[in-house]
Amino acid sequence: MKEEIKNLITFGGKIDNKTNTIVTAGGAILLLLIWYAITYTGQIIPQKILPNPVDVIIGFKKLFFEMDALRQIWYSISLNILGYIYALAIAIPLGFTIGIYPLPKSLFQKYVDAIRYLPIPSVSGIFIAMFGIGFGMKASFLAFGILIYILPFVVQRVNELQNPSNDKDYVLLQTIKTLGATNLQKFTKVYFPYVMGRVFTDIINITAVTWTYIVIVELLNKEGGVGAMIYTLNRQSLTPEVYGLLFIIILIGILQDFLLRKLDKKFFPYKYND
Repeated sequence: MKEEIKNLITFGGKIDNKTNTIVTAGGAILLLLIWYAITYTGQIIPQKILPNPVDVIIGFKKLFFEMDALRQIWYSISLNILGYIYALAIAIPLGFTIGIYPLPKSLFQKYVDAIRYLPIPSVSGIFIAMFGIGFGMKASFLAFGILIYILPFVVQRVNELQNPSNDKDYVLLQTIKTLGATNLQKFTKVYFPYVMGRVFTDIINITAVTWTYIVIVELLNKEGGVGAMIYTLNRQSLTPEVYGLLFIIILIGILQDFLLRKLDKKFFPYKYND
């Protein structure tokens, strides 16, 4: 026990999984106690700004049994899934094409890199004009938001593989060329697994960003979704329920991150080989 406590305050030290789990749980309890303490009277921070955690917990009952929150949550999750499908269907083939062939690389790579700086909310009007204000528009808007991140990642990973100064990975291309592989074999045996293994990590890393875009796009036409529900509850001053929805978004994001990491290990097990 003394050794474990010592490790907790050792500079650059490490602790085992059991101790880490206990300390993490303790951190959650501590945060809840602090939250409860500063909101107990409502005098330090007004409860219209930060409600008591007990009120938030009670608010979950109202969300699920009186406000049909499950349907709104599924609306947002469906939007997220469809946005990813649209974005990846475009980004993967287009990214490989730009990265592998010199002509499209010279024509488009600089512009693909530059599009990442585009403020996504500013183009919402274009999508409304093109697709209306329904679910299809929202899915397309979200797909575009994901696309401008994923497409440059695909191109970048292809370039990394083809970079002679990247000795560790470039040797893969040199080896398969020496073996006399066809272009199709180079793509299926080296390009695709190498690039997608790294792009999948990039997809995991932008999970939080996608939920930000979902909330934004659901406000364009408040027909459903967690973002629209948060806006409505804010207008009604139902602050505990708003915080409950925010925690639900965080939980969904954590679960999505967990599932994506499990899929990453299943599809690309070589990334985890010691």
